[in-house]
Amino acid sequence: MENPTIFKAYRGSFLDFVADPFFVPELDSIRYIPDGLLIVENGKIKEFGSYEHLQPEYPDLEFITYSNKLIVPGFVDLHVHYPQTEMIASDSNQLLDWLDKYTFLTESKFKNLDYSKQIAEFFIDELLKNGTTTAVVLAAVFRESVEAFFEAANQRNLRMIAGKVMMDRHAPEYLLDTAQSSYEDSQKLIEKWHHKNRLLYAVTPRFAITSTPEQLHLAGKLLQEYPDVYLHTHLSENLNEIKFVAELFPDSLDYLQVYEQFGLVGNQSIFAHGIHLSDSEFQRLSETQAAIAFCPTSNLFLGSGLFKLHQAKSKEYPISVALATDVGGGTSFSLLQTASEAYKVTHLQGQNLSGLQALFLATLGGAKALKLDDKIGNFDICKEADFVVLNPQATPLLTLRTQGKIPAQTREEIADLIFALIILGDDRAVAATYILGEQAYIRNA
Repeated sequence: MENPTIFKAYRGSFLDFVADPFFVPELDSIRYIPDGLLIVENGKIKEFGSYEHLQPEYPDLEFITYSNKLIVPGFVDLHVHYPQTEMIASDSNQLLDWLDKYTFLTESKFKNLDYSKQIAEFFIDELLKNGTTTAVVLAAVFRESVEAFFEAANQRNLRMIAGKVMMDRHAPEYLLDTAQSSYEDSQKLIEKWHHKNRLLYAVTPRFAITSTPEQLHLAGKLLQEYPDVYLHTHLSENLNEIKFVAELFPDSLDYLQVYEQFGLVGNQSIFAHGIHLSDSEFQRLSETQAAIAFCPTSNLFLGSGLFKLHQAKSKEYPISVALATDVGGGTSFSLLQTASEAYKVTHLQGQNLSGLQALFLATLGGAKALKLDDKIGNFDICKEADFVVLNPQATPLLTLRTQGKIPAQTREEIADLIFALIILGDDRAVAATYILGEQAYIRNA
């Protein structure tokens, strides 16, 4: 028996992107419908347009109305560590010391499946509360941590990407795998979870410091055997890290070449940070169509440096970039707050990041970085109906700044509203989050 057709309909003000505002006039990159209607059929977008135009086609369909709210596509977090949730805001020195002092000890708890399930549920609650509907997630070194996360994500029908950390050196003994065991564990996890409903797998060596050449070789072998899985790791986050990598791989031209020589750089590769990349590394990432996760709150919190966003988004060698919270080095699950810090990072370098550009990096830009823009990222027909309802009156200050209303018509006004939401907004601005057209979170006043 075929499943019955289920329709859902939502009326409100809608904003999404149809182009990249870094490369076209930004007001031409958006689609803004002040009074719109979104029709969802069995979790996918069937119709999208003005209420006046579409409503007569569905005269008997009941719809949910969001007055004085703004509906945008679900947020995409390109890099986040779910086992580090409980150690967020742990004071320390820079990256390597922070890992030794807090991270490794915390991640050791995730050999326990029940504990992993507990944190996975809390972590996903936080994502949804902040409007994040898709994330690229690092688990711990233990298979149990991945099983727990994927099980929790699958139960909620989420579009998620995750993987087991591969780590066979330069970490405490209790946290190490081996090159062979990491390969076999990853293989089993790929076979079980990759393409299960909306789930996808990422081969995840932590970074070059904690993987032997043998382990990186086997990571590359996994990519050859399963060519549509992702590669997810760290790159050029911290100057001491880069120095250590150069000592461990003296024959490599630079940090990126360490990954290149093992076949880990391609159009499904996601590299977190990329703060201290050379011009050559930027060019090679562009040529291979790899993506960079821009993690401003983490980069500032750990004193790692300022990411060169405008070089990454240059017309000569453009790179797919999207925002990432990088919890627990990052200090918030909110991609609105993350975008606010991204604005400041660019400003410190004499550049400017507009509100629309920042929102693009959190929505369609994230989908493009993941090569999933045929499925998520905007309100195009047939895409998966993951979206967020934002409340520009979530706080008294936002209400004052936005004059308590959604702009009636002009794109200039909506651009100003978006900037205010990004600079002043946080989880309180998320009124509701929808997954496949079904409410997954609602904020209680």
